[in-house]
Amino acid sequence: MEQLKERIRKEGKVLPGNIIKVDGFLNHRVDVRLMEDIAAEFAKYFDTKGITMVLTAEASGIALATVCAQKYGVPMVFAKKAKSDNIEGGLYQSEIFSYTYKKKVTQILSKEWLNADDKVLIVDDFMANGEAVRGLCDLVEQAGAELVGIGIAIEKGFQGGGDRLREMGLNYHALAVIENADEHGIVFRD
Repeated sequence: MEQLKERIRKEGKVLPGNIIKVDGFLNHRVDVRLMEDIAAEFAKYFDTKGITMVLTAEASGIALATVCAQKYGVPMVFAKKAKSDNIEGGLYQSEIFSYTYKKKVTQILSKEWLNADDKVLIVDDFMANGEAVRGLCDLVEQAGAELVGIGIAIEKGFQGGGDRLREMGLNYHALAVIENADEHGIVFRD
């Protein structure tokens, strides 16, 4: 998606540790019009008319997943990183290693909000090593739901998470795949 790549080129910053900072438009301050365009682009790759749920991980993917869910006319649910008092009943749980926080995290999702009748589209803002998405796929599997696809706005291709999902044969699509990022700039995969 050229529009997204252009925003990354103009506004993205590469921080130490291969962190790609795009918080001016994607995951802190949010450009809602860009989110709407991303949702429309995902609809070209996935059967959004057949889904019943958009799923993401807490927290930075929530804005994009919400706009996608609104466009597709379905609810959005996100996996939490910590159990809160307002979650009742059973939980689906998946342990992942968080690239952002550099520690193990348990993604949790109430069994009340995802079940075997659901057809799920996973949407997230970033893909690094793929752990967050792997955990979300695990939650979908635990629920007995159908995974329709995985849509990622920005993939850090040099970290291999997206390649692992492609090798698994999942219906996966990233809109901007960064091949290399350093102090000299950002290079996208064709």
